Amino acid sequence: MTSTDELADLLGVGNEWRTAMRAVPRELFVPPTALAGPETGGLYPIDREARPDEWWKAVYSDASIVTQRDDGKGDPLDVQTGFATSSLSAPGIAFRFLELLAPRDLDNVLEIGTGTGYTAALLSVRVGEQNVTSVEVDAEVAQQAITNLAKAGFAPHVVIGDGAAGFLGDAPYDRVHATVAVAEIPYTWVEQTRPGGVIVAPWQPLRGHGLMTRLTAIGDVAHGRFHGPAGYMMLRSHRAELIWQARHLDDADRSGTMLDPRTVSEAGPGLQLAVVDLAPGLAYWEKHHDDGAFSLLLFEVGRPGGSWAACDWEPGNRLYEVLQYGERRLWDELEDAFEWWVRHDGPGVDRFGLTVTPEGDRLWLDEPARLV
Repeated sequence: MTSTDELADLLGVGNEWRTAMRAVPRELFVPPTALAGPETGGLYPIDREARPDEWWKAVYSDASIVTQRDDGKGDPLDVQTGFATSSLSAPGIAFRFLELLAPRDLDNVLEIGTGTGYTAALLSVRVGEQNVTSVEVDAEVAQQAITNLAKAGFAPHVVIGDGAAGFLGDAPYDRVHATVAVAEIPYTWVEQTRPGGVIVAPWQPLRGHGLMTRLTAIGDVAHGRFHGPAGYMMLRSHRAELIWQARHLDDADRSGTMLDPRTVSEAGPGLQLAVVDLAPGLAYWEKHHDDGAFSLLLFEVGRPGGSWAACDWEPGNRLYEVLQYGERRLWDELEDAFEWWVRHDGPGVDRFGLTVTPEGDRLWLDEPARLV
């Protein structure tokens, strides 16, 4: 059976957080039955009573543990329907975030998304439970977290509410740590962070393409960079439907383009980041057809009845068909963003950064003064 120290060795956890790992038994935050999600992919049920060895192995592996589906309405063990809405994050990504957060002794920390309470317990070890405020939107999840924390010997301040609002009552904070993904950084977090304080969150405006983001608050803004991929469950108030639907096909505008849609798709996350600022709300998916054709399907995030577009590549064609419908011409916007991206030397994610302002998130290239 893998031990805490063996897991810490596997993940390369430093001494600071290794001490916290030893002080917080992870098994106290895992229910008797749940779904384990190993880093290699796939979900499988674990049962402490029926298969104790498998349960313990999952607890002390780099696996996420899904504890709720469909906001509590679904069966946590049903992988066929619904979607996961609460979990114990895989320790590999969880400790990378905590290392980015880098809290100091006695720092005042706000956590967004209590979940099982495990991260709140780790933070309590690091800065003292009296300095940890954790916000959870789901009252049932929050109560279970409080119970888990008590079993482990901790009692941080757990608040039931929308994490997007932070918690003004214990502000200002030296550190803000989100364990849920956000489509944009809530400005309230900046307002509640002390100048020079740090905000760490999975920034996920493209849904499924999240980035580990570390921001430093100064004045009325926060600036920061990205530190690798991170796919997390969305903050409930930031969820949005992702639907591509070719409505009113006969009324769609038909045109042709010389730009190969495969080239746009292959540009990767660097172009996707540019699109976030240059064509707000535009998202696109790939579709590979059985006959070898390829389509890029464009739609507006959170607007099932909004504009849509499609560009099709077919073997042998030199001009690719484009269909566009709605108030926005999404393919035209995507072509413009691609042109910007190429003119700026095809930047990857590592060249982008983020500034959070009262007016919203703004991306920049290389330095905060060079807004996208």
